[in-house]
Amino acid sequence: MKKRLTMIAMGAVLALGVFGLMGCAGGGNEGSADERGGESGGTAAAPSGQISVYSREDGSGTRGAFIELFGIEEKDASGEKVDMTTPSAAITNSTSVMMTSVSGDENGIGYISLGSLNDTVKALSIDGAEATAENVKSGEYKVARPFNIVTKDGVSDVAQDFIDFIMSAEGQKVVEDNGCISVADNAGSYTASGKSGKIVIAGSSSVTPVMEKLSEAYQALNPDVTIEVNQSDSTTGVNMAAEGTCDIGMVSRELKDSESSVKATVIAQDGIAVIVNPGASLDNLTSDQVKGIYTGELTTWEDIVPSA
Repeated sequence: MKKRLTMIAMGAVLALGVFGLMGCAGGGNEGSADERGGESGGTAAAPSGQISVYSREDGSGTRGAFIELFGIEEKDASGEKVDMTTPSAAITNSTSVMMTSVSGDENGIGYISLGSLNDTVKALSIDGAEATAENVKSGEYKVARPFNIVTKDGVSDVAQDFIDFIMSAEGQKVVEDNGCISVADNAGSYTASGKSGKIVIAGSSSVTPVMEKLSEAYQALNPDVTIEVNQSDSTTGVNMAAEGTCDIGMVSRELKDSESSVKATVIAQDGIAVIVNPGASLDNLTSDQVKGIYTGELTTWEDIVPSA
């Protein structure tokens, strides 16, 4: 059974203070590191011994995209997709907890939204491509996924106006200023609409930080609009939008075939960074090596053949 990281108030305060809500992903629901982790930061030796595998919780869009991109999700005999993540993986419930855990564990490996990177962890190159926004945009770094918003038919006028802002030149600049990659390079300008009302948004913890920045920018232009952003996970965002309990859902992965009751709009592109302790001498892994680590085929760092 997967080990779950215990949430405690002091850990939440520490994680929030160190990481905040950063870039294209990050924060919210901070907690303490797994018992294999420790204090964040410091200098680590080259990884050796048992690999400490960190993953995200079920329902996380980042996890869903990660296991799909690296082939960790496989079809069983009946054709159903099965997550083959090793049962020994420690489960983290937010980007900040993931970063705290890996930064404090010399043998740790995890994954986060590219926009949340800072010097408390080290991003590995994958198949020789460095994890940068520029490489995601050019297609050289292939570990990337969309940031979607989802809505039902009949979205309110004020929610539609906010969506129009997101896809405008001004909204896409907010996207880029917060570490994500614009998906509307030739977008037109937005003019303040004078709308009033309330918009409720819910879902992915990875999309939340950039959504909060988009909300702030929109409300500065339309002060009679209130926007409430609730962080959870991608699956919850889809379900709440489908049920009508929020106006807009946030999803950091492709929609599943079973989620056809909502319409998806890609608002940004984001890379997923594979991270290790900042002092690790390891710089690059192949896609097959990442898959081997996360399926439990490779269990020690000595199993990893150095990759140029």
